[in-house]
Amino acid sequence: MAVKRAMTKVEPMYLNLRYAVFAAVALLTFLLLIAGVFHSYWWWIGLPVFGGLTLVGLYDVIQIKHAVLRNYPILGHMRYILESIRPEIRQYMIESDKDEVPFSRQDRGLVYQRSKGEEDKRPFGTIENVYSSGYAWLTHSTAPVQNADTDFRVHIGGSQCTQPYDSSLYNISAMSFGALSANAISALNIGARKGKFAHDTGEGGISRYHRQGGGDLIYQIASGYFGCRNDDGSFSPEKFAKTAADPQIKMIELKLSQGAKPGHGGMLPGPKVTEEIAEARGIPIGVDCISPPAHSTFSTPLGLMEFIGQLRELSNGKPVGFKLCIGHRREFMSIVKAMLKTGIIPDFIVVDGKEGGTGAAPVEFANRVGMPMLEGLTFVHNTLRGAGIREQVKIGAAGKIITAFDIARAFALGADWCNSARGFMFAIGCIQAQACHTNKCPVGIATQDPLRQRAIDVGDKSDRVARFHRNTMHALGEIAGAAGLTDPRDFMPYHFMFRQNDNKFLDGNEVYPYLPDGFLLQEEEIEELSDWYSRWERASAESFAPPTIPHGPFEKRVAAAR
Repeated sequence: MAVKRAMTKVEPMYLNLRYAVFAAVALLTFLLLIAGVFHSYWWWIGLPVFGGLTLVGLYDVIQIKHAVLRNYPILGHMRYILESIRPEIRQYMIESDKDEVPFSRQDRGLVYQRSKGEEDKRPFGTIENVYSSGYAWLTHSTAPVQNADTDFRVHIGGSQCTQPYDSSLYNISAMSFGALSANAISALNIGARKGKFAHDTGEGGISRYHRQGGGDLIYQIASGYFGCRNDDGSFSPEKFAKTAADPQIKMIELKLSQGAKPGHGGMLPGPKVTEEIAEARGIPIGVDCISPPAHSTFSTPLGLMEFIGQLRELSNGKPVGFKLCIGHRREFMSIVKAMLKTGIIPDFIVVDGKEGGTGAAPVEFANRVGMPMLEGLTFVHNTLRGAGIREQVKIGAAGKIITAFDIARAFALGADWCNSARGFMFAIGCIQAQACHTNKCPVGIATQDPLRQRAIDVGDKSDRVARFHRNTMHALGEIAGAAGLTDPRDFMPYHFMFRQNDNKFLDGNEVYPYLPDGFLLQEEEIEELSDWYSRWERASAESFAPPTIPHGPFEKRVAAAR
């Protein structure tokens, strides 16, 4: 009886307000048709519009994929229209200067201002909540200095390197041609040449647009070995040697993982493999392009070091290093043990934080896989110190680094230079539409659509790239001078304070301390560092695999003579 009573209350479709718009449009279509027949053909001017909407409504009612459209024909499309422009609505109408993620309006605005050469000062005080947990600040000196020359450089290349490179302290991080448009690559590289800093090619190989720009290149090699691969996808020493001989290439970067999606491969579908992309990557046109999750050239820490030695030899002594996002800390210690065992020391290591994000990634990877940059950088820095080889290896840092404060903090935690991808994307006009993977970038940066990328004027945007770099280095010089330093690389953890909660803050040395040089190799252990010794003992130069599979927490070990 209850079912029967409920059914009697169901209104016919033509009386249900959910279908009112559809009914009104259909009725108006009918009336226009009748008026055109019996009164004047001018009434038919509106038929294409209302007739088309009527057909849309009919299709909505009979289709089965979208419940909203079946219940709200025609009107339901407003949901999808509004949803498609939701980021823009939030960005321009709702969110404050501090709300938006991954980069706030305040951060993006700073890049826009510095790239255009506009005033970047803020009146009326900070909008930061300086008493909130996580707030960090720089401790200034009562004896500040003025740094007139802000063309800061770092010398990259150890004793095994015969062609060292004096790099800027701020460079363009890895973004591939294919992910970025031709005009975007050209603007970035020409800007790098004008500003005298480096441009990382990303794993997609060296395109004609990298070469035309003439800027210094960091040639990145990933698991696909693009630009130096055989037909079966394996590494080709001959092709690599030929490519690396180009004087425009200043350093070689072996990518083990990236912050956006560590441990995840990828595929560029065949229809997207154009002639230009195929040329840069050394792959067939129109064929699916696979980037495996892991390298095929090596599978052990010792193999990795031998491959780095091979790359250094094939490149005639150019600086060679690797990039990674820290995952299992023991595995990085295994790599360091392999350095000690083989005597092959990379010239640099780039630590990418999981907050890196130019590469489109599954949500689980973007949100929950990998170590954030500050913790990863600190761990790499202290592991190298513990092994006694920190001075032989330069460290680069990447992961949401766009302001002078970001750079200074990274230096304090152990970095020798910094890279930025999205910062330089903002400099050439990125509006954070987050449509990078759709080929419909509204400003022509992350697309291969020739019409869309026409929006980028290479000359103007390259000037913005160079100007953003120059103004950021100037700001870095000012912030270093405020701390009483003449070189930003002299920043130490104690120059920063970190608020833990509303009424407690810690010195940087307490939060991110420098551990003793060589402590992992000394006979006497330091009790407070027992976790480091335990992890170091489990690490093996011969294998990335763990020696045992833990089924519970490791027992706390006590310091002992070794």
